[in-house]
Amino acid sequence: MALQRFAWGITVMIALFFKGGDSQPACARPPINSRIIGGQDASPGSWPWHVAFTTDNNNLFCQGSLITKEWVLTAAKCERTSSDVVLHFGGTNQSGFGEVTRGIDSFHCHPNFTFFGGNDICLVKLSAPVNFTDYIRPVCLAAENSTFYDGTSSWVTGFSGYTISYPLQEIDVSVVGNRKCNCSYNYNYPITEDLMCAGSENGSKTESYGDGGTALVTKKDSIWVQSGIASLKFQKLLTIYTRVSQYQKWITDTVTGMDPGFVTYTSPGIDSNLNYTCPPPPTTTQRPHFTTQRPHFTTQRPHFTTQRPHFTTQHSTTDDSIFGSGETLIPVARVFPLSALVLFVHLFVGGAGN
Repeated sequence: MALQRFAWGITVMIALFFKGGDSQPACARPPINSRIIGGQDASPGSWPWHVAFTTDNNNLFCQGSLITKEWVLTAAKCERTSSDVVLHFGGTNQSGFGEVTRGIDSFHCHPNFTFFGGNDICLVKLSAPVNFTDYIRPVCLAAENSTFYDGTSSWVTGFSGYTISYPLQEIDVSVVGNRKCNCSYNYNYPITEDLMCAGSENGSKTESYGDGGTALVTKKDSIWVQSGIASLKFQKLLTIYTRVSQYQKWITDTVTGMDPGFVTYTSPGIDSNLNYTCPPPPTTTQRPHFTTQRPHFTTQRPHFTTQRPHFTTQHSTTDDSIFGSGETLIPVARVFPLSALVLFVHLFVGGAGN
């Protein structure tokens, strides 16, 4: 009899485990399709916590993650007038943003949020709870003592577009340590303890417009744990995320009804980020190449004759040409005054003859 009771108890425990009993939090149940194909459309049910935020004209402007039946986690930058926002659940590449929709009861954003000052986290209460299905299920949140070392393999999902025609995308990214991320941003935007970075250092894998608020998740055994909330992105630099584990108390104090599931994630090995130092900026060790020789000029002065121009030292000479008569010639310099005198006499005499 005792053996039968023992067997029955084991059977009940196994049944509860596979049916999702209280022995395992709802967020810990893996999706129906846990196979991930990087760089392709997401398979239906692979990311059942993904939530799309649209305006009433179906324009995507933000995204988030379902953490309980009536609460969604997103970025504080996503806060809008509640009446203008529609939330979509269970979205796949077959059903657009998601056929199940809810309105918003209220936004509860962190009181110390500033656009570039951190605390970019917000809890959204739904107008009505959603029912969990194979395509709608909450994600676990990283507990306050979780560690995500540099290089931790992670995933991020998002609808990379503006309209319902864009399928849900998934990309694999790596966590980048805060020290290294600070180097990437040249300390122009301090990466503090409440932030974390992820992506590819060459910018080839990143989010696009409307992906703000989406979840950065890491798999622990069969459980998906959300480590970050997409917050900021500058050009082709790493994406900056709000570090979820830093806000466990604030989340639990804000959420009402069903409690969200917190799971501790511990990265194996040693955190290489602790001893990371920024590499020196790339500079050339040689000065620009200039010739060491002066421009080539001749070392000799221009050639001039050392003799003065040849002029006769005589004031007259004898003309032996056919035009001469052997008489003494007068230099040219004296010809003009004499000619002028003859002309003057001619004019004077000629004038007198008239």
